[in-house]
Amino acid sequence: MPRHILDQAQLHPSIRNTVETLHRDVVDEVVAALSAHPVVVVGMQWNPFSKRARKALQAAGIAHHYLEFGNYLNQWRRRNALKMWSGWPTFPMVFVKGQLVGGAQDVERLLASGDLRRLLG
Repeated sequence: MPRHILDQAQLHPSIRNTVETLHRDVVDEVVAALSAHPVVVVGMQWNPFSKRARKALQAAGIAHHYLEFGNYLNQWRRRNALKMWSGWPTFPMVFVKGQLVGGAQDVERLLASGDLRRLLG
């Protein structure tokens, strides 16, 4: 089932540019990292689950690129743009070969089953 996203036709023309460009730089930064690295973790400072995902990857010997966007006290609007773009509601966001695989618990599950290594080829 596809995600529901408000159709552009339902946006008044006076706000379309705002919707299309607001915090686009942060999304572009993540997209560029996905093109350059097989495993990307997008997180935030002080978030224990971001640390947990990174620790699990490190323990498995899987290199990853880490992007950090603020903490609980700042940059929430920029992180919100990433949530809206990806559809994933929490941090971290872990990508393998450009595919969002979830957060820390999802990474641990994929590592335990061997699926993460299979995704990497």
